[in-house]
Formats: sequence, structure tokens, C-alpha cells
Amino acid sequence: MIAGGLAPWSGGALAQLLAQTPGAAALRPRVSSRMVPTTNLRDYLAREAQRITARALADLPDAAAWRRSQPEKRRQFIEMLGLDQWWSEQRGPPAVVVTGTVERERYRIVKLYYECLPKLYATANLYLPKTPAAKSPAVLYVCGHALNQKTRYGPQARRFAELGFVCLLVETLQRGEVTGYHHGCYSEGWWHWYSRGYSPAGLETLMGVRAFDLLAERPEVDATRMGVTGISGGGALSWWIGAVDERAKVVAPVCGTASLYSHVHDRTIDGNCDCIWWTNTYLWDQADVGGLIAPRPLLVAAAEADAMFAIASVRQIERQLTGLYRKFDAAALLRFIETPGRHSYHARSRTGIFAWFVRHLQGRDVAPADVGDIDDRPESRESDETLRVYVSGSPPGNRVPTIQDDFVVLAPPPQIAEPAALVRERDRTIAELQRRTFHAFPADPPPLDVQIEHEFDESGLGCRFAFTPEEGWRLHGELVRRPAVATPAPAVVWLHGPGEDRFALRPAMNRIAAPWAGVSVQPRGTGETSWSEDLNWHLRRAAAWTGRTLASMRVWDTLRALQAVRQLPEVDPRRVSLAARGEMCAVALYAALLDGDVRTLILDGAPATQNAPGQRDGRGPAIEMLNCLRITDLPQVAGLLWPTELVLVGATPATYRWSKEVYDRLGPPGRVSWIKELREWQPR
Repeated sequence: MIAGGLAPWSGGALAQLLAQTPGAAALRPRVSSRMVPTTNLRDYLAREAQRITARALADLPDAAAWRRSQPEKRRQFIEMLGLDQWWSEQRGPPAVVVTGTVERERYRIVKLYYECLPKLYATANLYLPKTPAAKSPAVLYVCGHALNQKTRYGPQARRFAELGFVCLLVETLQRGEVTGYHHGCYSEGWWHWYSRGYSPAGLETLMGVRAFDLLAERPEVDATRMGVTGISGGGALSWWIGAVDERAKVVAPVCGTASLYSHVHDRTIDGNCDCIWWTNTYLWDQADVGGLIAPRPLLVAAAEADAMFAIASVRQIERQLTGLYRKFDAAALLRFIETPGRHSYHARSRTGIFAWFVRHLQGRDVAPADVGDIDDRPESRESDETLRVYVSGSPPGNRVPTIQDDFVVLAPPPQIAEPAALVRERDRTIAELQRRTFHAFPADPPPLDVQIEHEFDESGLGCRFAFTPEEGWRLHGELVRRPAVATPAPAVVWLHGPGEDRFALRPAMNRIAAPWAGVSVQPRGTGETSWSEDLNWHLRRAAAWTGRTLASMRVWDTLRALQAVRQLPEVDPRRVSLAARGEMCAVALYAALLDGDVRTLILDGAPATQNAPGQRDGRGPAIEMLNCLRITDLPQVAGLLWPTELVLVGATPATYRWSKEVYDRLGPPGRVSWIKELREWQPR
């Protein structure tokens, strides 16, 4: 049991959630075989996504109240993008290097790169009108994920320049002249991005904000009249940049808009890059992001047959944002354009956007039919070589290919010299985990409704029981004890892992030479609620977009399982221990920390860290938890459990030496047993 006599959440939100019925009589489960339907995880995630989508902008105050709420909401979004560690309103302009100029009859192109962070460079083409006004409005054009982006989207920037705008076309990190990574979770197996709280959406947003910093310093630019637009990934990025940077006076995303429910239910997430969503700590939808743009002029263009951004979800976002803009008496500043066909521009969306920027940044009303479209003839396009920025090679030490490894600053192991320091660090860690990692824990869980469904006598006396961890789920466990074990007995709760059969834990349970009961429980995704591993890739991404992970959901299931086991009449609720193997050790560690009343924690083959990649196809261990590495890591969680007894079995990684050093430093009653096989452990 954790020091202090109280669970870390006592008096807090989780303690209230987990405290079910205190009366001893009420805790005694009934024998029942009542069947309760169990959902599957895809249905569950779609349902949770639907709740988030329905809740977006649903609680609309008046305009004044909404304005007051925007700074805190903007802070939350900046945090979810992973930008809070870098965000500063006092930043200076970026360093800019010009590598060439291209002169044309009606415009000129300045080839340049700028430094977003130390040694992190973005390549760009700056399109200038041939005869600019003294101070011209400016447009930031953020590219989609096409190859040869400067050539592909150059006609858009060129038309803006012909209309009298300064237009900066910025390439993406993923498809610039030096290639970075957007597809960490999508195709590289870098699932630890979720644990780090890293999303390329944040990095690209920072590059866009720094692009505005660049434009604001240009002598040709009126910094009070700037806007942002782009298509596909650039369409999504237009939302993100417009939300965090109020200098974007006009925002016009194209084919980059969809609700979270659609992404999960329609599985459009499967075709979308990691930069299309953020680390969804606070359970937002895209309409919430639009709420940070309101009431600035916002034009959203969408294609009716877009395979990646379903048009029905765009229409729902339109309804949600229309309600907000009406609160501001600014309905005329919101416009949606639907175009026929697939994921692409259309003459209607292009001319509509040009006219929108002319109206709101130049103060001229020009009909889309009169504003003019791009000249997209092959002979009018510039060549890749003409537009190349790194004419003499990339700058030395360019961090673009590796920025994902150090963009987010991870939490170092804390300094713990005495018990009071450990208690303070544990309280801080739990509070941060509650806020940033386990925010999606149910706010109002249903009763546990523990039911003994079957009692048996086979290699020991036992029972099969069921409990409700969360709405729509019914999970199971089994208790087995030797007939000679007196009740209520101490119990060890073992966690089933993915792919394990019903009796897989029995041998390990029998290796404990103590008069205890053994309990096995099946968190979701194991046993009866398991799914085929070929679905893991989709589920891991969909879960993270809805503000949770497979591992964090299993942490909740384990917390509820511990409470359920303490209600079983055969169990002494004051002497319940927890055990896990392999990837489930990560679940057990966090559950023990949050529960606060685990007597002994047994870890067999614990992972070394959550800061490690996995398999590209999503199969294999799934131990990521949102933002956790910004707060702690597995060995630190183990150390913070003092004085809970800690039993490390098998080939335990050297990273846990930190945990043992903490236990050794603080001394009894804490104890660490580092053993080769479980039968070597001597319970006390």
C-alpha cells in the first residue's frame, strides 16, 4: 500500500469515481448468469467519437463569454499540438536566407528558407506583385502532401500575386527539399509519438506561425492584413494556424475538414496522415478548432466525393459553426463551398477563395466569376529546378529528418532523497496524468454491478465473475483458491494479455507459494473482447484521436477490476496485489499508482520504456499512453510506488535500477525483489 494510508486519488476525482457502495452487505455479489451485451472496440470508439463531435460548440454562451473563454481554449489547443514548450509571444523574426530570384512579367519569385527553430529550416517561394502597393496584404499558402509542392501549387501563389497579394508558399516538412516525417504512426511504427505528445500537426503549425513572423517583417507587407489557405494537409493546417495565430485575419481551408466521428466511423482516418489530428487530450473536434477562428472570415471548401473528408461531416461542422457565428452576429463572415468530384480543387473553390481574400484583405467586392482562375497550362508552370531553394545544398545540421526525436522535451527522472519528496512527486505525477493522459476516463461510470456467474470446483475452488468497467462493456474474471486457503484471503489479480487463452495465467498463478487466492481478469482487447491483430493499426490510431489509447483504456479496466475483486466474499479487500506479464506490465504500473492500495506489484518481463517504436503494421505490444513521457516513464512509475512491494521477474531491463535505487534509498517498509523466476519470491 502506498505511504500515507490514503490512495493518491483520495478526496479527488478518481477516488470518487471508484468508490462504489461502501456498505459491506451491498458489496456482496449475487450469483447470477444474467447476460449483459458487450460492445466491440470499433463500435465503442465510434460511439465516443460521436459524443465528442456532438459536444463540439454545443454549449454556446453569448459572444462576450465566448471571447473570454478563447484564451484558455487557445492555450489548450496549443498544448494538444505539442507547442506549449516552444510557444512564446516574445519571439523575434526568423533568420531568412535568400538563394535566388526569378523575374517574370507580372510577378517575381524570391527563393528562400527560414529557420523555425535552431537548425530547423523550411523551404519557401515568396511571390511578389511586379508593382506592389506600398504595403500589400499577404497570403500564407500551405501545401498539400503532393510531390514537387512548389511546382504543383505554384499557380495558386502566382494568381494571388497577380491580384496584388504578397504570397508565401511554404513546403511541408514531409515533402520539402529535405524530407522529414509525417507518417510516424501511420507507417513507421513510431507509436511512442503518442506517449511523447508529438504530432506533426504541431510542428507544421509552428512553421506556419514562423512564416507569419517572416511576412510581418517584409517591407512590402501590411502585417494587419494577412491570411492563410491551402488544400488537403494544407487545408487542415490552415485550420490549425488560423486557430493559434490571430494574425490570420482570413482563413480558407480546402479539402481538409471532417468530424472526428466521421474519421472513426467512416474509417477515413485510415487514409489520413498523422498531421490531420492533434494529441486529443481535451477531447476536441474540428468545430472546436473553428471556434478559435470565429468570428474572423472563414471560408471552407469541400469536395462532395472526397474519400478522405466525408461531405456529410463537413455539413455538420457548417451547422455547428453557423450557430457560433450567429452569436457574433457575423454569419456573413462564414461561407462553405461544395464542389463536385473527388479530393481536389475546382474552379468554383479557387475563384471563391480568391474573391474571399480580395474582399476581406483588399476591401474590394469582386465576383468569383470575375476574379479570374489560375493558369494551369503545362507551359506556364515553372520547373522544379527553377523553384529549387537549396541550390547549393541543405544548410549544415538541418534537423528536419530528426526533429521528431527532440521536438518534445521529455520528463527526466525526478530527484528523490526522502519520503516527503517522493509523496510530493507522486502527487504531482498523478495530477498531471489525470489531466493529460487519462482525461478520457469516464466522468460518471456506471455501477460495477459485480455478479458471480458460475461457481466451480476444479483444481481448486473458484468462480467466474463479471463487472461493468464502463458503459457498454461487461468484462470477466476468474477466482481460484486451494480448499485449504481460509477466507477472506489475500489475492493476486493477474492481467490477461492480448492473444492469451483463458487458462494461460494458471501456471504463473500456481507458482506463488502462499495461501492466497489467484484472480485472472480480462481487460478489453483480451480474452472474450479480443480482436484480430490486423485491426490493431486502425484501433491504435482511432483511439488516440479520441483521446485515449489501448493501454490507457486497460488501465481503467484494471482499476475497476481491482474494485470488483475487493467485493468478492473470498477476498480480503485490504490485501489485494496485482501481477502482469509483458506489455500488460505497463498497464499494471499505472493502475497500481492510481489505485494506491495495491499490496504487491509483480512484473514479469516489464518493458524498459514507453519511449520506443513498435511494429509498422500496428501488431505487437501497445503500451503508448497520451503525453505520459512528458510526465514520467515506466521505471519512474515503479519507483513512485514505494512502499508498495515491488517484484521484478525475469529479464527486467536495466532502466529499473533507478526504481530499485529509490527503494534502497528510502528503505523499509518498501521492498524490491529482483528474481529470475516467480517461485523464488518469498511473500510476507
